[in-house]
Amino acid sequence: MNAPPRHALVLEDLPDVAGWLARLLEQRFPGVQVVHAGTLAQARRCLDAGPPPDLALVDLGLPDGSGVDLIRELAQRHPGCTLVVTTLFGDDAHVFPALRAGAHGYLLKDQPADRLGAALEGILRGEPPLSPAIAQRLLRVFNAAPEPMPAPGCEQLTAREREVLVLVSKGCRLPELADRLQISRHTVSDHLKNIYRKLNINSRAEAALEAVRLGLVAGS
Repeated sequence: MNAPPRHALVLEDLPDVAGWLARLLEQRFPGVQVVHAGTLAQARRCLDAGPPPDLALVDLGLPDGSGVDLIRELAQRHPGCTLVVTTLFGDDAHVFPALRAGAHGYLLKDQPADRLGAALEGILRGEPPLSPAIAQRLLRVFNAAPEPMPAPGCEQLTAREREVLVLVSKGCRLPELADRLQISRHTVSDHLKNIYRKLNINSRAEAALEAVRLGLVAGS
């Protein structure tokens, strides 16, 4: 394995998810100093004020832009930094720009902490730097059959986000969502944030109406 990271940057706008990732790094790499930024602007200030990171975990959907922009900047300014995307987005529109910008790894954060930690250690050892689902997607990219068209009007939602929206419209609360989907509450919160932002809604009642409008559930 390469030398364990001494300084790490976590770019993640959800505080509870950021705390979870920071604890994961501290457990896997004892002694690492973790800095958290919730926006691109804050991340840039951290980079200007402190030592350059050896490892950066970068989310893609941020309040002030895309994490791809920071990946590109870090790849140019600090070529020795290992850049790893940690996100819920596993589609081509997110994967390929991040890898082209200079990301060394692409991990989906809806997997268990032990698996995510092992993947990070593997990246530092030079092992394949992708979550299994992403690796499979890349292998299929040149010969995959066309994906089924989404329901009219909901192209902006991922398949998982549509699944979450349906369950929310049926009255499921966060703990039940996490249990039924077999994912963490942090991941559910991230999905809900993305759904609300994409559909420009602010409540569960609006979410239920949108699920009906998009044809995901039958109206009463």
